Amino acid sequence: MSDPLKQKYIHQSLEVLQNYIEAEGFKGFDPYDTLTSTIPFHRLGKWGPIIATQIQKRNPFNIRKLIGIKKDYNPKGLGLLLHSYAILEQKFPERNYKKQLEELYNLILEKRTTGYNGTCWGYNFGWASPVKYLKPFAPTIVVTAFIAKGLYAYYKVSNKEEIKELLLSIAPFILKDLPHTVTQDGVCISYSTSMPDCCYNASLLAAETLAILYNLDPDPKYKHLALEAVRFVVNHQHSDGHWGYSLNVKTAKERKQTDFHQGFILESIWNITLLLNYSDAIITKSLQSGVDFYVHKQFSKKGRSYWRLPSKYPTDIHHQAQGIITLTRMSKFAPAYAIFGKTIAAWTIENMQDPYDGFFYYKKMRFHINKISFMRWSQAWMFLALAEIIQPEQKSS
Repeated sequence: MSDPLKQKYIHQSLEVLQNYIEAEGFKGFDPYDTLTSTIPFHRLGKWGPIIATQIQKRNPFNIRKLIGIKKDYNPKGLGLLLHSYAILEQKFPERNYKKQLEELYNLILEKRTTGYNGTCWGYNFGWASPVKYLKPFAPTIVVTAFIAKGLYAYYKVSNKEEIKELLLSIAPFILKDLPHTVTQDGVCISYSTSMPDCCYNASLLAAETLAILYNLDPDPKYKHLALEAVRFVVNHQHSDGHWGYSLNVKTAKERKQTDFHQGFILESIWNITLLLNYSDAIITKSLQSGVDFYVHKQFSKKGRSYWRLPSKYPTDIHHQAQGIITLTRMSKFAPAYAIFGKTIAAWTIENMQDPYDGFFYYKKMRFHINKISFMRWSQAWMFLALAEIIQPEQKSS
């Protein structure tokens, strides 16, 4: 695949991936689904669930069926797939994706988390870390935001009033349920309802959702809070253009983790400026510095992503997908880098897509490949990436 700009490779790749996803009925395993096992890891104390999840996430052998883990719908994955089909419906209306859109929309409605001020969603599995434990379907802004983005894309191709109403019902979740940390640098919106925290990409996903809502209902508080969240993240960008992962505001200690979340941050800031029709020289400079770092430091020239810097392996499919998405969506801001997005897509299809079943592999190590198929982490993300980058084939005259 010497020419990364040939759309026929993208069309072929997307077609076989779509066939795989639909044959699976939108269900699948997930790198973080360990705590859905029939084994009671919680009886091993605080660290039992944490260690079990981390071991299983790294296990190159898929033993999930052996320990009672079943394929399931992942709400975030459903949101990504809804977004993908909405993009395809807009680009290829003659193919008619309405059946898939309606099915995914209904599944998303079924998976809502109740008991909060606003509409929200969480992962279908419990998630444990050293600082917190989130129960299955405990709502987070990350899951909610990606579903909101999918719903907004669906609304734009269907113009259904019920989708608009559902989107607007998310606002109280962001405004009332999620803790806000106010500083002189701006505002940071928390990842979940469990505790105040400052995760850069999660806060921006909340801001991006508010920008979407502002387009549906121009409430000035949506715009103000969204821009304050952008200001907070821009103010914590490093001089070379990169961001860490999160910040402890009380100690000023930052979690140093530079990976695909850089792409999330860039994409959200860019989308927010477009949704709000907002121009600012400081933000423009931040985006330029950030995308330069992303392209030149986090990918090889051939389009293979590096792991958490300075580590260059493994190559994670999520990072590949995010590279394609970020650079394609930012094409008006950085046209040259949009071409590099096609280079990333070409490398990914050639090196990480199964030639028989069409799904994408989880990770490519230096000397071997983890070929486990994960519906949310791998397939949904790559389906969205390919939907973003694909264009109608030009008919020869």
